[in-house]
Amino acid sequence: MELLPVYTPLGFDPLGLLAPIADALSGEGPAVAPHAHPDQSFNGSLANDDVAAVISTSGSTGTPKQTMLSVDALAASSMGTATELKAEGQWLLALPVHYVAGFQVLVRSLYAGTRPWAMDLTKQFTGEAFTDAAEELTDRIRLTSLVPTQLHRLLTDPSPRTLKVLQRFDSILIGGAPISPKLLTEAHKHGLNVVRTYGMSETCGGCVYNGVPLPGVHLSNDEGTLWIGGDTLAEGYLGQPELTSEHFPFHSGRRWFRSGDVGDINDGALTIQGRTDDVLTTGGVKVSAAAVVRVLEECVGVREAYVTGLPHDEWGTEVAAAVVGNAPLQELCQQVRTELGPEAVPKKVLVLDRLPLLANGKTDRQQLRLLLERCPDPHL
Repeated sequence: MELLPVYTPLGFDPLGLLAPIADALSGEGPAVAPHAHPDQSFNGSLANDDVAAVISTSGSTGTPKQTMLSVDALAASSMGTATELKAEGQWLLALPVHYVAGFQVLVRSLYAGTRPWAMDLTKQFTGEAFTDAAEELTDRIRLTSLVPTQLHRLLTDPSPRTLKVLQRFDSILIGGAPISPKLLTEAHKHGLNVVRTYGMSETCGGCVYNGVPLPGVHLSNDEGTLWIGGDTLAEGYLGQPELTSEHFPFHSGRRWFRSGDVGDINDGALTIQGRTDDVLTTGGVKVSAAAVVRVLEECVGVREAYVTGLPHDEWGTEVAAAVVGNAPLQELCQQVRTELGPEAVPKKVLVLDRLPLLANGKTDRQQLRLLLERCPDPHL
């Protein structure tokens, strides 16, 4: 199977990928590899002739890897989404197509036989731009896929037009990062049908909807670490057989993907607690970065938060936080102290107008770490 790298710079018409993707899914054309950097290389051979796409991981937690997605896996993901949503319809593309969430909007549209509409992704994401694009949809059933930051911006002082188009969507998939309870409550208050999704490039995007795995998806918990198996699994990483063997091992007759996330499975329903590398050990005490984020985002005046650990001579690791909002820092720290204990209180807090984002709308963790490392310690 050949590979067709497609450079998708600013100004690229993402709907131009529909025909090459259709050819790849039918076996009449090469596998499609959309990418945002002109110097990106694709070294290595495809795992088998069934590979239809090579999609880079977001790189939010490390160096991006190039995942090989087969026709069968993409079909299972698309059909599973239609089954879970109980509908197929017209999609609004609001995410870059070189990331799996945006790419899947095109794949689902092809399987549904509908024509998607794309936002102008060369401009900053705003409520007005989203509204203008959403008003172009014509099908009775309307769907879109967003990250929490986008939904947050849409619901911050929304215009009547924006609320009207949001309420017109039959389903709004939210993934790429956890959605805060506060934002979810706000969405439900406005009558929006928000579907929480969990997944990654290695699983063809979202494979768990509202805590329930899609048909053909299997979940397992090994000492707190979530493993994913089943029909939507990628074939591995292009040109990285050792990394593929490490992250996609065979066990009990089935191939699995080791997610690196901490999840609880109760009665078949999944709850993600955070990543294994989000557990910080400070002064010999373990602190969940995800739990600190939850407490901070529940505070009045905080719109978003990010928490990480930074090297510290005395503590080994110090808890550091970036927040978007106007809540007094002392109050934030006191709330964390009350709910999680003194060890979880951030030793360093950076207030920002907004969190830096990657092109796919996920939080740019590496940029935030750099900003926090440069931030003076206020000794809170």
